[in-house]
Parts: sequence; C-alpha cells; structure tokens
Amino acid sequence: MWSKLALFTIKNRRILVLLLAVITVFMGWHARKVEMTYDFAQVVSPDDPDMVYFQQFKRTFGEDGNVFVLGLQDSSVYKLGNFNELRSLTDTLGQVEGVSGVLSVTKLIKLEKDTANQSFKASPIFRQFPQTQAELDSLMRIVNRQEFYKGQLISPTTGATLLALTMDPRFLNSSRREGVMKEILGHAERFQQKTGIRMHYAGLPYVRSTMTTKVAAEMKLFVALTVAMMAVTLFMFFRTWSAVVFPLLIVLIVVTWCIGSMVLLGYKINLLTGLIPSIIIVIGIPNCTYLLSRYHYDYRKSGNQVLAMTRVISKIGLVTLMNNTTTAIGFVVFCFTNIAILYQFGLVATVNIFVAFIVSFILIPIVFTILPPPTPRQLEHLEAAPLTKLLEFFEHLVLERRGTVYLVAAALVVLSVGGILKVKSVSYMVDDLPKDSSVNADLKFFEQHFNGVMPLEIVVDTGTKRGIMKLKNLEKIDRFEKYLRTQPVLTTPVSIVTFLKASTQAFYNDNPEYYRLPDNSEKNFILSYLAHSQGKGGGMDSKLIRSFTDSTAQRARISLKIADIGSRNLDTLLTNQIQPQIQQIFNGTGMSVKLTGTTILFTKGNEYLINSLKESLLIAFGLVGLVVLILFRSIRAVFFTLLPNLVTLVLTGGLMGYFGIPLKPSTALIFSIALGIDGDNSIHLLAKFRQEMAANGHRVRAAISTTLSEAGTSMIYTSIVLFLGFSVFAFSEFGGTKALGLLMSASLLITNFSNLILLPSLLVTFEHGKDEDIDKSFVQHFDDTYQEEDDDVDINLRRIPLQKKLDS
Repeated sequence: MWSKLALFTIKNRRILVLLLAVITVFMGWHARKVEMTYDFAQVVSPDDPDMVYFQQFKRTFGEDGNVFVLGLQDSSVYKLGNFNELRSLTDTLGQVEGVSGVLSVTKLIKLEKDTANQSFKASPIFRQFPQTQAELDSLMRIVNRQEFYKGQLISPTTGATLLALTMDPRFLNSSRREGVMKEILGHAERFQQKTGIRMHYAGLPYVRSTMTTKVAAEMKLFVALTVAMMAVTLFMFFRTWSAVVFPLLIVLIVVTWCIGSMVLLGYKINLLTGLIPSIIIVIGIPNCTYLLSRYHYDYRKSGNQVLAMTRVISKIGLVTLMNNTTTAIGFVVFCFTNIAILYQFGLVATVNIFVAFIVSFILIPIVFTILPPPTPRQLEHLEAAPLTKLLEFFEHLVLERRGTVYLVAAALVVLSVGGILKVKSVSYMVDDLPKDSSVNADLKFFEQHFNGVMPLEIVVDTGTKRGIMKLKNLEKIDRFEKYLRTQPVLTTPVSIVTFLKASTQAFYNDNPEYYRLPDNSEKNFILSYLAHSQGKGGGMDSKLIRSFTDSTAQRARISLKIADIGSRNLDTLLTNQIQPQIQQIFNGTGMSVKLTGTTILFTKGNEYLINSLKESLLIAFGLVGLVVLILFRSIRAVFFTLLPNLVTLVLTGGLMGYFGIPLKPSTALIFSIALGIDGDNSIHLLAKFRQEMAANGHRVRAAISTTLSEAGTSMIYTSIVLFLGFSVFAFSEFGGTKALGLLMSASLLITNFSNLILLPSLLVTFEHGKDEDIDKSFVQHFDDTYQEEDDDVDINLRRIPLQKKLDS
C-alpha cells in the first residue's frame, strides 16, 4: 500500500502541489488575523465551583483585576511645579481611551457633613489648584488626615504614592490593549523626563500586556532561531542545499497551516500556543531527515531514484506514521483536560503534527525524484566515522556489558528518585519573567511600599437581607479587618466598614480620631446622612457603595491586595492563618466568609493544571502502550517500549530536583511531550529489530547489531535535530519556557542512553532467538540481500519511463 501511495504521489505531483499551494494560501490569509492573549483565569475549568463563584462575584461587585497602578517615591513630587505635572498626567491619563477612571492624590475627595440637608457630600480636596507652595502644603495636610487613603494611595511609612487606573475590560481583552498600554506608558515616560521622578508600573493589566508583548516577540525569535539552527544541522548532515531548503520550506508551510488553524478554531496565541510553531518545526524536520537518510541509503544500493523513494515509503511509511502518532500522543492527552489553555495547546499541536507528516510524505517524494540524484559526496554521511565508532561502542555495551548497563541504569534511577523528592511545586503570578526584569523590580517597589498589588477578594455573607447594616455584624467584619492589617503581605482592606469609618470621621468634622465604626447612638444618624447622600448632586455615588455590598445588603466585599508570595506561601497564609481567624471570629454567628479573586483562581489553576498533567502522563503511557500493542501485537513489545522511557522520565525528574527547577505548569508539560517523542525512538528501533529478526532466522545478536548500525544512525540524527531545536527555548526570557527547553534537551540526550543502550540490552536479555557469534561479513552485506524481499510492490517496466522522464 505504501509503495502505491509513493507512486501515486509522484505521478500526480502537479495536482498535489497545486492543492497544497491553495490550502497554504488559504491558511496564510487567515493566519494574518491571529491575535494575542494572556488570561490567567483560563487555566481553571469553567465548571469548577471556585470559578463559578468568582464569575458570580464579578457580576455582583465588578472586576477585580483591571487596575493598572503607577507608583513613585520622591519628595520632590510635592513641590508645586512637579505636583502640577502630576495633576496634568492624571488628567491626561483619564482621557485615554480604554481608561475608565483614575485615582490620584491630585483628584482625592473627602466627605463633608452637610448639616442643612443632613447628608454627606463628596468634595474634591483640590477644588482650585494651589498657586503657591504654602497652599499646596496646607492642602496636603488635609490629604494626610484622610485615614481612608492611608495604605491605599499613600504609604504612611515611606510617603510613596500611586496613580490607580481602572481599565475597561473591553480593551484589555482585545487587540486594542497594546495601543492603550503604549499610550499610558508614553505619557508616564514624558512625566518622568520633565520631573526626573522615576515611575514604577504594576497591576495585572500591565503584567498581562508585558507578557503578551514578550510572547509575540519570542514566537518570532524562536521561529527564526529554529529555522537557522535546522538549516545548519541539515547542511552538516547532508552537505547539499536542496536537503536544507526543501525540508525548511515544508515545515514553514506547516507553520502557516498551524497559525491559520488557530484562527479558524477561534483561538488566540498565549504563552503555550506561542511555542507551537517552533515545536512544529523541530518535530517536522525529523520526518524529513528520516525520509532523506533512508532515501540516500536505498539510492546507494539501487541507483534508481523512484525505486529508492518507493522502497523507503514502503519500508518506513507505517512506522513513521506510528512515530508521529506517538509524538502526537504527548500532546493529544492535553485535550482530555477541561482546561481551555491546555486543550487549545494539545489540539493545535496534535492536528499539525499529522499535517507535518502528510505534507512531508507528499513533497519529499515529489521534490527529490525531480531533483538530480545525490552525489557520492552527499552520501558520505552514511559512513560518518565518528557516528560509526559511537554505534560500535553502543553495540559493545549491549552485547558484552549488559550487566554494567543494568547496574548504571539502576544507580541513575535511585539517584534520580532522590532528586525527584527535592522537587517542589510552586508558582508565582509573574513566575515566568526573569528575576532581574523591570516587571519584577517594579513589583518589589509596590510590595515594599504598599505590601503588594495582586488582587485578593473576601465576601462576607450575613445570611439575611440588610444584615450588613447590623452593627454587630459590622463589628465582626471590623475585627477581621484589623487582623488582616497585621499581615505584612496584605494591603489595608477596603470595604463598607472602612467606608463607614470615613463617614464617621466626616460626621465629626474630619477629625482623624473618629475614623471608626459608629456606635449604637451614632449609627442611625450616620446611616440617615448616607441615605440622604446617594443620588444627589455632589453627594455620594451609589455605585461606590454598590461595589462593596450587593443589592440586598446581605453580602459585603472586602477588597485588598497581596504580594506575589508564591502558591506555597499563599496556601499557608490562607489555610493556616486566615481561615482559623475566620472560624474564630465568625463561628456561630450565621455568617459565612468566602475567599475569591484572580490571585486565588490563579493559584488554584496552577494546582489544578499540575494535577491534570499528572493524569495526562498516565493517559499518555496507556496510549503509547496501545499504539505499540497494535503495531507489534506483543505485550513484551509494550514492556520494551515503556520501561526505557520511564527511566528517561525518572532521570529528567531527578535533574529538576537537583537543579532546583520547581514543578509548575510549564515544566509539568515536559513529561507527556517527552514520553511521546521518546516513544518514537523506541518504536523505530523495535520495528527495525523485528524486520532483522525475520530476515536472519531470529538470531538476536545479529539482529541487534544490524539494527544499531542502521536504525541507530537515523535515531541519533533525529535526537540531534530535536536537541538543537528544543535548546532554542533556553534563550527565552520566560523561566518556564527556558526550563522547558533545557529539560527537553536533557531528556533527548538521556533517551539515547535509554533507547540505544538499555532497550537493546533488554532485547538481547529477554528476546528469544539464537545467541551466537555475529557473522560480520553477513551483517556487512545484509541489506543487499534484503532489499528485494522487503518491497511489496516492485517497480515494473511501465513505471521505469517515469523515472527517465523525471531525470530528463
């Protein structure tokens, strides 16, 4: 069947090339519409109870992760000239499309008691902008009396201040985000140049925008580096530009299909899917090198291009398909998760791995039967002396030193288990950015002066309508907030309680000593003033109150920020410190407390993702075993395939532990992908071994020797290509991507030990056959006697003219 497919491809080359060209143009047209995204929350299943609650929270209280903060610490900002520039910056930022609100020290309001109307009114502190330094100093004294803003907008200990920009979610989740962020940063940069005051930036919109921009830049960089690396590698192997240009053309066609398929599926490029084009290049090139190396090998024997290419497809077509299937298994298992970011990554990668197989199996036979045949110089790579010496050493270990092989393998496994025990599971909100990046440096600024900027939300449900208005419930919330203020990684909470405290302070003519909850005698007066304040011109904005309580006044929101302390420390804080306080304060009151917010969902998402990837690895083992069982119909073949690859994964895990690489979503991906890729080599070697066993009367040692000398060459070529390809990711600025590249490269080196030494040793030990001395002369001429037997469909006389026509 595979021979017929090869001949069909060659005979109908014009139609097939035209078809591929049309599809490529179609995919390229759609690929230009691809967009970027970076959404933390998409790692959590939409059906997860915490995610469902978080969505309800946003519908009730609004977004929690749409605040972009600009901070500064410089006493000169309170000089009249610089303060005027700060006011100008604030006003300018408020007019930027995509910014729905700006809170700055220049726009602060304070509550004032209106005795005549028995209401509060919100008055700007800077009604008229100060004209002298003395006026500014006087107004700043009023600012510093507003207890509500301390720890929120102004640091009470260092004097640092910030501008809080509320971003429109419609802009944050669209391609317009980059333009909005660029405009904001441009205005801030001009302020910095005018005043000499350094600005710091943080908040989820800024982090997401920065990471999205870096993902887009790195995707282009990786594609360029991968293409360059593959070009050099292919030229070193084959010593001809045709073996460089056309394989690269094939994988670039597949990359175009890959990006086009993302658009057609409605997906956007994120931190994971941004890696797929480079991964497709790395995985697609081995298909081409495998085909070309086997084509050169068969052409050297037959001297006929069509015959050689047909024989190659006949021999390795099914096995290559199974190899690609095994590789795809490393990605398709992600489709079994209910996580959008993983599902998209797995689906796009899986589809395009098979696209790479199909395109290479169409274009390689067409192109290389049209091009002139390979010259003797171009065939020299088949007899590469260093490679031959290496394979002879492997053969010596397998046939003469199996005990040593098993002992070394066992020692490495034991040592690696010790490393695995050192692996920790931890992740940070800006985990993938380098420690010395400007984002991390600015984040440290806000953690130092304001304790953090990552959102954390707490909802207190009183269980009854208007329960929030009961003083005893407010006192419980106040007690809880006082505890939260003692935590050095949390900012000062903002809630209906802090709002009522500010109202009490206003009721007593802005005296900071009265920043507290009203007592029983004061409560009715203050609540009456608040009731009269809402909806009046210059009065209190009802939206502000609704952002802290629901419409029935049953539930209250406590909003605060937290430092990016990592998932382990966050879990300790929530489980061992905050939750016990909740039990102690609210137990027996009928009130319930729920923690939510983007930070909580992000942390849970990482844990959920890691657990899902562990399950995916087990599924991958099962699927790889099933493919081997279908292909070889042997339980022992499954054992021979999975055991060496299990050793590879254990050794890779050990490296993670000893080099301090934590287990997080980006590094957990490695194991399923590595299993799929490493399984290719196992299937390749087993298939060749079975062919050799059938050809020489089941003499195991002779079959192993021939298998290593022939299949070993292409396996080492493939490993080198994959090693160099994945090593490109080590140039990433993202820690997870860098770890992915380094660990995948290490895994591909380890798999040479597993599949070229350990697997053949197991075959010699456990496979039945005649263990006798190898007839070296027989092995040397073995392939010559085998070439005709292996062809299911020989090239008859009617097909030979096709070769003459192609050569002419």
